[in-house]
Amino acid sequence: MQSQTRQDYGDDPLAVRDSEKYQEEYIDGFVDKWDELIDWDGRASAEGHFFIEKLRERGAKKVLDVATGTGFHSVQLIEAGFEVTSADGSPVMLAKAFENARKRGHILRTIHADWRWLNQSVHDLYDAVICLGNSFTHLHEEVDRRKALAEFYATLKHDGVLILDQRNYDALLDHEVQPTHNYYYCGDSVRAEPEHVDDSLARFKYSFQDGAVYHLNMFPLRKTYVQRLMKEVGFQRVDTYGDFQETYRETEPDFFIHLAEKAYLGGNG
Repeated sequence: MQSQTRQDYGDDPLAVRDSEKYQEEYIDGFVDKWDELIDWDGRASAEGHFFIEKLRERGAKKVLDVATGTGFHSVQLIEAGFEVTSADGSPVMLAKAFENARKRGHILRTIHADWRWLNQSVHDLYDAVICLGNSFTHLHEEVDRRKALAEFYATLKHDGVLILDQRNYDALLDHEVQPTHNYYYCGDSVRAEPEHVDDSLARFKYSFQDGAVYHLNMFPLRKTYVQRLMKEVGFQRVDTYGDFQETYRETEPDFFIHLAEKAYLGGNG
């Protein structure tokens, strides 16, 4: 695959609402700067041990990270003693994750996989699947979201759990925050802001200190919509948290984190 040197959204960037687009959005230059955006130390401080604690509470040992990105959560979980398999739809991201992990003394077990056909590439069952970093928002079609959730469900053991996070798009769609709001997990040298928001598109602009600018076109997921989809594909119980410890704003969390349990509850579940 020939690497791209610039993002291309054509003549009308707001018309690009395609689940395959993320493959082209994560070009080498953007991926190389992604860790400036994430800021591993800052993010580790913000999240604390939230995910580690939730996984341990459920006795999880074997985890599939389906949105590996540059490897932050995979490395965090490996260092906490979990057995981790790292998957992503972007080969550029996976290569960066492998490099980041190796610098920290770890060898990632990586799988390049599209969520919609996850089980064609993943041939194992897991105690937990994690889909973090607002990644689920890359799917623009409901049929794709349903298919991906069904694939996550299928790769979980009978009592497994899916942990999926998302931005609080409700606050953006309902105009409860200013569109220039900076989300808290960004590095100090990066500005991330929604450039356009409507019911089916959130276009974010990422501006770096050296003048580089990149974009992501994502679907603005409402919290109750995601909860409903999870239950409709078979998850029995969905608990949703606002942020990890403390909210950035007093009134609205930046992120929602859904914990969806597969364990069958029986007739009254």
